[in-house]
Amino acid sequence: MHRTRIKICGITRPGDAVAAARAGADAIGLVFYPPSPRAVTLRQALDIVRELPPLVGVVALFVRAEPARVREVIDALRPSLLQFHGDEAVEDCEAFAHPYLRALRMRPGVDLLDLRLRHAHARGLLLDAFVEGYGGGGEVFDWSLIPTNVGSPIVLSGGLRAANVAQAILRVRPWAVDVSSGVESAKGVKDVAAMREFVAAVRAADAAAQRADTAPPAGR
Repeated sequence: MHRTRIKICGITRPGDAVAAARAGADAIGLVFYPPSPRAVTLRQALDIVRELPPLVGVVALFVRAEPARVREVIDALRPSLLQFHGDEAVEDCEAFAHPYLRALRMRPGVDLLDLRLRHAHARGLLLDAFVEGYGGGGEVFDWSLIPTNVGSPIVLSGGLRAANVAQAILRVRPWAVDVSSGVESAKGVKDVAAMREFVAAVRAADAAAQRADTAPPAGR
């Protein structure tokens, strides 16, 4: 059975990182974009990562950051993945020889297949809603905009929460889901119960997907 991976993004406190891991998150996201209300300093990030239990990934998110800043974070934090959430070119994303996700803000007219071809070395594509500014909009986009033949692992983001993540998984069948505002009590402050509910909803959706995939054809 495919197990949908879970990334809880916008972590700002060590306790929230530990709670996310205990709830069942596969990875946490740390935002290195100062205008974001969920941004962390490198010192904060190091404090968070020190508290993480083993085998939990760390994703460092950037928006048009200076290369020196990205290298500083890589050297100090050794994140599992980088996430480029702005309009970075292919060469900007690949300049660090480090695994990365390429984020794309979805709206009608966006050519996802072209982006996938240009970012052929990305570990996956993270699809978010198009909002003014970058990230953290908490808006759901039209999932029908996602082609069925993307050919790259999809990390689905954008307005997900316990109430709609099962529908998203059954519709899109992503490799992973990414949540931030959907498990918060305030911006940058995660709610333990909401994280548990979100993970439980993902696992229930995986079970439902398995049943649908193995059910005999109607009439047999």
